[in-house]
Amino acid sequence: MSNADEAPSSQTDWKIIARDGLRTAEDLAGHFEVDEKVVDRVREEFPMFVNTYWLSKMKEKGDSFWKQVVPDAAELEDPIGVQDPLDEEGDSPVPNLVHRYPDRVLLLVNHQCPIYCRFCTRKRKVGQPEFFSTALVDQGIEYIRNHSEVRDVIVSGGDPLMLSDRRLEYILKALRSIPHLEIIRIGSKVPCALPQRITPELCAMLRKYHPLYINTHFNHPDEVTPEAKQACGLLADAGIPIGNQAVLLKGINDDPEVMKRLMQRLLAIRVRPYYIYQADIVTGTEHFRTSVQKGLEIISALRGHTSGLAVPHYVIDAPGGGGKIPVLPETVVGMDGDNILLRNYEGKTYAYPNPVEELAVEAAK
Repeated sequence: MSNADEAPSSQTDWKIIARDGLRTAEDLAGHFEVDEKVVDRVREEFPMFVNTYWLSKMKEKGDSFWKQVVPDAAELEDPIGVQDPLDEEGDSPVPNLVHRYPDRVLLLVNHQCPIYCRFCTRKRKVGQPEFFSTALVDQGIEYIRNHSEVRDVIVSGGDPLMLSDRRLEYILKALRSIPHLEIIRIGSKVPCALPQRITPELCAMLRKYHPLYINTHFNHPDEVTPEAKQACGLLADAGIPIGNQAVLLKGINDDPEVMKRLMQRLLAIRVRPYYIYQADIVTGTEHFRTSVQKGLEIISALRGHTSGLAVPHYVIDAPGGGGKIPVLPETVVGMDGDNILLRNYEGKTYAYPNPVEELAVEAAK
C-alpha cells in the first residue's frame, strides 16, 4: 500500500503540515505496510518525525524520500558509530555553542526539525527538548558578545526556521547587536523539507539582518519540487544567498548521474552547491555510509562534465573534532622539467609552464 495523499497546497499553513506529521509506527502504518514492532523498537532509541509534505512525496517503500526518514533495524546494529563523532561537546565552552575554528562559532537554538533524518549528526539531541531553552540560547549569545574574535556565527539546531518568526527575530536581533559579528548564517532543512514555512513575512523579517546566508540540505534531485523552487525564490529575492550541503548516502545519491542532476536542478532554483559531506560516523548510520572512493568518483564525474558552479567541495568532517577537510581527485600528476603536469576531466595530461621570473629566482638560490 503506497501513500496516495495529495501534497499539501503551497497555501497550507506550515504549522498544520508539521502538526499532522507521522510520529509513531501506527501513524506510518496508515500509509504503508510496515513492521510496526521494528519501527517502534528503533523509534524508542531515535525519534521519528515525517511531516505531511514529505509524506506526500514518498511514493513507495525504499525510495529516496522513504530511506531518509523511516526507521530501519540497521540503526540498532551499527558496529562503529558514536553519539558525538565530531566531538562537538568537547569544543563547547557553553552548552549548545561549538567554538572550533578561530573566527566562527556554531550556535544551536532549537531541537525541532521539519523531518528527522535517520543519518543526522545530532541524533543525540534532535527531538530532545530538554537540551534547549531560552536561557541556554542567551548564554550562547553572551559568549559571542564577550569574544571579539568571533566574526561569523552559524545558527543551527535542530532547525532555526522551525521557530516562530518572533522567536527567530529575537535571536537574530540579539546577534546583530554585537558589533564585531559580521556574518550570520542559518543552517536549515526547511526549504527542502517544509517549503511552506518560507513565507513573505518570514523573508521580510530576515532581510533586516543582512549579511545573512542560508545553507540548506537537498540530497536527491526529486526533492527539487515546485514548492521548493517557490521557497528558494522567496529567499533569493530577499537578497539571501543560499548554499546546499548534501550528504553522500548509500542507495540514495551515491551515483554520479543522480548527483549531477541534483546539482544542476539546485542551480536552476538559485541554490549554489556548497558541500558534499562524507557521512559522519554517527551511532545508527553505518548503513548509509559509502566509501571515500565513491565520493571522489562523483566529484570526478562532475568536474568538467557540468558547470563549475555545479561542483561543490567534497569534505570529510574529521572524527574527533578535526574540522572539515577537503577531499580532492588527483589533478597534479607530476613535473616535466620546469612544467607542472595536470590531468583534466577526460583523463588527458597537459603541461603548464611555471613563470619565467619564478624559475630565475629559484635558479639564483
